[in-house]
Amino acid sequence: MGQSNKLSVWILTALVVGNMVGSGIFMIPRSLSEAASPLGVLLGWLLTGFGVLMTALVFGNLALRKPHLTGGPQIYAKELFPRGSHAGTLSGFMASWGYWIGNLAGNIAIITTFASYLSTFFPILTSQAKLFTFGDTVITTGNLMTFLVCTILLWGTHFIILSGMEYAGKLNFAATAAKVIGFFLFIIIGLFAFQKANILPFSAPRFDEAGNTIGLYGQINNAAITTLWAFIGVESAMVFASRAKRPVDVKRATVIGLFIALAIYIGISMLVMGMLDQKTLIASEKPLIDAIETVLGPVGGQTLAFLGLISLFGSTIGWVWLSAEVPYQAARQGLFLPSFLKENKKGLPVYSLVITNLLGQLFVFSTISNSISSAFDFIIFIATLAYLVPYFISSVFQLKLVVTGETYSKPASRIIDGIIALLSTIYSIWVIIAGTADIKTFTFGVILLGSGIIFYGKVAPQRWKIKKEATE
Repeated sequence: MGQSNKLSVWILTALVVGNMVGSGIFMIPRSLSEAASPLGVLLGWLLTGFGVLMTALVFGNLALRKPHLTGGPQIYAKELFPRGSHAGTLSGFMASWGYWIGNLAGNIAIITTFASYLSTFFPILTSQAKLFTFGDTVITTGNLMTFLVCTILLWGTHFIILSGMEYAGKLNFAATAAKVIGFFLFIIIGLFAFQKANILPFSAPRFDEAGNTIGLYGQINNAAITTLWAFIGVESAMVFASRAKRPVDVKRATVIGLFIALAIYIGISMLVMGMLDQKTLIASEKPLIDAIETVLGPVGGQTLAFLGLISLFGSTIGWVWLSAEVPYQAARQGLFLPSFLKENKKGLPVYSLVITNLLGQLFVFSTISNSISSAFDFIIFIATLAYLVPYFISSVFQLKLVVTGETYSKPASRIIDGIIALLSTIYSIWVIIAGTADIKTFTFGVILLGSGIIFYGKVAPQRWKIKKEATE
């Protein structure tokens, strides 16, 4: 691949910011206000931001120290075992499989959210007028129109990516730049509309479903778990490491992108708390739009809804692109089905993109039936395990390098990286335990991650073929 076709640090940064700041930002203020007091929310953001920063630094360090291991944090699973072992191949495949499924489900969730925001301008998307009945399922006009919008967006994005990395990257960059500017304008407006009385008392107890009091520590814990989902995507530059102009750009893009996203999230979530009283905020289904309408009226709400569409469009490009890249890069390492190695003339993983989006199309059928949508929402929640496990794997692999001294020549950098890796590992363990406390969630998550084992038989022979060719 020529240098001119490589991704610059700013395109990589746009992928990081675009994939992190997607649909979640529009609902997180409400969820956080319900989970914690303003002080608990602020401390939750800072705690999560620090933990994710440690993980981001791990990603950046590994991109520099192991530049040949590309495709995402799940790739390091095989490096935790003896080189060329079945255990290494199996763990690498399972981690890649789970991460791919998680990405696949996540990007379809963004696409369906795009359709919901589009309904602000086209109410027919929410029409309950009955068209026909299929079995026990009633198909409404809104269901059908939403299905068509999601399908067009999915395959429109598909052909945008196939047109070339440079074009797709520029579109993603433009969408990301537009939403970053828009959100910072929202923050400026929010500063003038902020009412101190809305966030008082700054530290107050919250109550669980049983009516028990949740203190500040419990609030911070709840807020930190909620905010974690906002940072999914921080590894995006790492997934595209093999397409970066320079390995150091991966680290720079990851850290810069994280700080931009963190500034947007903290600014917006705290300001919305000051623009709406807590009862209104907790009851709101569109908190950002309700908040801006208190200042600018309906026009402000429509403008923000349009910004949401731009945000979600950029996120769709980034996530569909990333979802296809993951199995392709894993196959290059001998850790996924070899058919996913097929490229087009522009070096894009065309087979992986087609299969990813065909599976995505099956998920899009969830928009036809509300009952299917409910089941899909549960799958999305379970799929978060697919993100948390690779984060933990990366942290442990960084610790392994520090302990063995591999790639290190200076004791100082080894100590610093060791501290970062240890903090990242502790943080990863904490969120995995907290995020899977419910046994039902944990069980279904393991089933989802383990479902790929039926395909492993086609991967193992390929891995040994690659190993044999490398030794000849």
